[in-house]
Parts: sequence; C-alpha cells; structure tokens
Amino acid sequence: MIKILKYGEVSSNEIFSRGKSSFDVADTVSEIIENVKKNGDKALFEYCKKFDKANLTSLEVTQEETEEAFSAVEPEFLEILKQAAENIRNFHTKQVRNSFIINEQDGIVTGQKITPIEKVGLYVPGGTAAYPSTVLMDSIPAKIAGCGEICITTPPSADGKVNPVILAAAKIAGVDRIFKTGGAQAVAALAYGTETIPKVDKIVGPGNAFVAEAKRQVFGRVSIDMIAGPSEILVIADGKSNPAFVAADLLSQAEHDKMASAVLVTDSEELANSVSMEIEKQLKKLSREEIARTSIENNGKIIVAENLADVIDVANEIAPEHLELCVDNPFDYLDKIKNAGSIFMGRYCPEALGDYFAGPNHTLPTSGTARFSSPLSVDDFVKKSQYTYYTKDALSKVAEDVAFFAEKEGLSAHAKSALIRFEDSNNEQIS
Repeated sequence: MIKILKYGEVSSNEIFSRGKSSFDVADTVSEIIENVKKNGDKALFEYCKKFDKANLTSLEVTQEETEEAFSAVEPEFLEILKQAAENIRNFHTKQVRNSFIINEQDGIVTGQKITPIEKVGLYVPGGTAAYPSTVLMDSIPAKIAGCGEICITTPPSADGKVNPVILAAAKIAGVDRIFKTGGAQAVAALAYGTETIPKVDKIVGPGNAFVAEAKRQVFGRVSIDMIAGPSEILVIADGKSNPAFVAADLLSQAEHDKMASAVLVTDSEELANSVSMEIEKQLKKLSREEIARTSIENNGKIIVAENLADVIDVANEIAPEHLELCVDNPFDYLDKIKNAGSIFMGRYCPEALGDYFAGPNHTLPTSGTARFSSPLSVDDFVKKSQYTYYTKDALSKVAEDVAFFAEKEGLSAHAKSALIRFEDSNNEQIS
C-alpha cells in the first residue's frame, strides 16, 4: 500500500525524502570508461556480447537497416510519430535565440553571437522498454539549433538489431548516425571517440544509474545536459478530483522503474484514501505490476495538508520532475509553482501527454534539481560567444577608468595594457 502522511504531523524527512539507489556504481563505471578509452570498438563489442547478448560485427546502423525498420512499423504509429514530431518542432522553434549587437555609442560595438554545438550524442535507453519518444525529444531541438552532426547510441537486442520504432523515430527526426551500444560504454564512446563512433561535444539523454554515473565522470571533457535520477511525478489534487484519474497518473510514472517516485499532495483526506484504494485496484491490471508496485511501496506517498496553500508549499519544496495541477482554474495557481520541471494543467492533462505528444520536452530535471535547472531545450544545443570592439578614440575616454579598476584589484599588468596604448612612445599605433 502507498503511505499516507499528514503534513505537520510527521517529520519533514518523511515528507521530503526521496528514494535512493542502493548501490554505488562509480568504480564499475570508471573501469568501463578506461576500457573504452584504451580499446575502442573492441571493448564495445565485448560489452554488447556481455550485457546485450549480441554478437555484433559492426556498430553502426546502416541505411538499409533503417529503411527496413521504417517499413516494418505500423503506418498508424508512423503517423502518430510524425504528428508528435511536428508538435515538438513547433514548441521548440519558439525557443530559438538570436544573436544581438549593441552599437549605441560612437566607436563601441558589443554583441553576442549564437553558434550551434558541432557534434552531439543522444543516449536512448533500451532494455526493459523502447523509447522512440526520447529520440524525438532529444534530436529535434538539436536539429532546430543547427548542430552539425547528431548521433544516437542505443542498446541492441540479442539479435543485434535496434528496435524498429527507435530507427523510425530517428529517421523522422533527421538523426545523422545511429550506433548499437548502450550503458556506460556508450557514454564513454561518445566522450572519447572510437574507431567507429565519433567524439562529440555534448551528450544528452536519460539512462540508468550506470549511464548517469558515466555522464558525471565524463563531464568536463564533454558537456552534458543533466545527471538524471529516477522518474518522478507529483500530483496536486483537490477534493473534486477523480481518484481513478489521479491513481492512473501516479502509476504512469511508477511503472518506469522500481526507483521511480509517485507523490500525491492533497487537501482532502477522503481523496487520499480513495486514491490509495484505486492504486491497489489498478496495479493488478498493469503489465509492469511488479515494477510499479515496488516503486509505490518504496517511494510512493500521499501527503495530506490543511489547504491548497500548504499543498503548493510542499510541492515547491519537493521540486518534482513532473507536476500535475488537478484543480479548477489551474492557471490561477501557475505563478505559485516555483519549482517543477514540467507542469500539466487541469484535470484532463495527464503527464503522458508530455511524455509523447504535446510538444514541450520530456527530458527534465529530477531529484529536486528543478530548483535551479530547466527542461532540455534548443538552448542546450547552442553556445554563446560575446564580442567587444573599441576604436582608439573610444578606448582613450575610458582607459584611465579601466586602469584604476585594475589597480584596485592589484593587477598592474591589466592597468598597463589599457594605458600603454596612449604613452608617447606608442602614439603611432593605428586605431
């Protein structure tokens, strides 16, 4: 059964604690990374055989394999993928930033230019489920940003093939290259490069504990989007909410994995009890009952507060990855939500809309990092350079100020670099 806790009557630790991994994978991941750095493709073939039970002779998916997979996917699902891609593209196009220039004073020009990241690697999970949605969510913003090369790594099945829906989504999104490797070894390959897989500049995408730890360890050599933890949902629901809807939404995240977190915060004790019973009823019908049940029993909770103001305070403190506002007039509460990765508004907006179809990104900050970080966006695939131009006359007007500032910091060479341009021996310097 899911725990029911009363806010103010139990410890803060019980209210705000999160599920944690029971094992440390840092040493194992470090060994994998070193092996890939040293042995390249050979190490990847060995890991594919060990972890995926696949005897590969090549790592890269061929054009023929992609076309074959595309033709194998049901036309109805292809149309859904295309519509989802269009929604994602429409949303993310609004995020595009433009370079700017400031030229408001004679002889002075400053500005910022936006440059796409040249090569990006997208990690797409495999194993217990296939995620074509991740392909769309991670590659379309990169494509909009103008990245030069977009590569995917994803684990193959035992027959050495990539799930057809992954390849279909990649084709729709315009991915350039796809490689059959997963886990920490895929992250290492993207970070350092192998004979087949190119070294990229940034790695994005969710994964298990090994993938997350690998991203942590290669950060600095390459950029990453975030260290993603287990999936989370927090539902804010009032007493008018349908308990069946709320239970279904909680279970939609609980079925991801056993470490996932599903939390209901409500001002209605009656709803809390009804949702608890509904969860038990729906669990028995799930294809992934064992996973969802473990998640609910270990990490799920229902928190009952006195009023909606307290409910929102609790939600902001937890800072969930996904937050549902199951209330009347949800836009009245939107500004009060300070910490959440993605917010779903109203009683007919299940989080699954965001996973697949609506358009906003589903790669989101987890583990409370929504307090200071954001969903994956076009911004993640560009870099910003700033520039400054001064003429001789413009510099002459501020050189003394610059030098004075520098001397205050004890940096006389900084000061000299501004003043030397106007010393008598150097006054023939061109502007």
